[in-house]
Amino acid sequence: MLFSSRKIIRSAFSLIELLVVIMIISIVYFLGFNGIEMNKSKPKALTVLNLKTTIQNSELFSGEATLICVNRCKNCYLRTNISSPFEAYENKVDLAGTKTYTLDSQESLLQLEDRRYQDKKICLEMNFYRNGSSTQLILENRHGIYFLPAFFGEPQKVDSLEEARELWLKNSRLAAGSGDFY
Repeated sequence: MLFSSRKIIRSAFSLIELLVVIMIISIVYFLGFNGIEMNKSKPKALTVLNLKTTIQNSELFSGEATLICVNRCKNCYLRTNISSPFEAYENKVDLAGTKTYTLDSQESLLQLEDRRYQDKKICLEMNFYRNGSSTQLILENRHGIYFLPAFFGEPQKVDSLEEARELWLKNSRLAAGSGDFY
């Protein structure tokens, strides 16, 4: 039997071959994924339950802001500080048909609807502040009635406007108390 002693069996890649493969993979990756942003998720629609957290966590919020909604709360505008103009809120809004209530000096419910922006009735106006507080409101829409506290706590869905009023008064007493709120 004749065997050639010149045949050498290779069992590995050379360094040049590995570098060529890495370069090819890099070029394919660069060309294929150049314009794609992997972790960019679309913001959730602005709703009564996420109103405060969505605005305060957005890149538009820089410490203080005012949100107003018009056209039966189908269109909203955001002002990032007292001196800046209102700009259209570009993300989806799910506040249509929302009615806004506050309490008057006799602690009676008062629906807010007397102010206007660009000759349209403002159905919702909410201020957001540096300390994490916001305007305290009661909102009513097709999904239910909600109490939005000014300070700490999450919006609460309630069964009636009267129950929301009672929560308002309770929160006001806690905030006015001698440290009971904290």
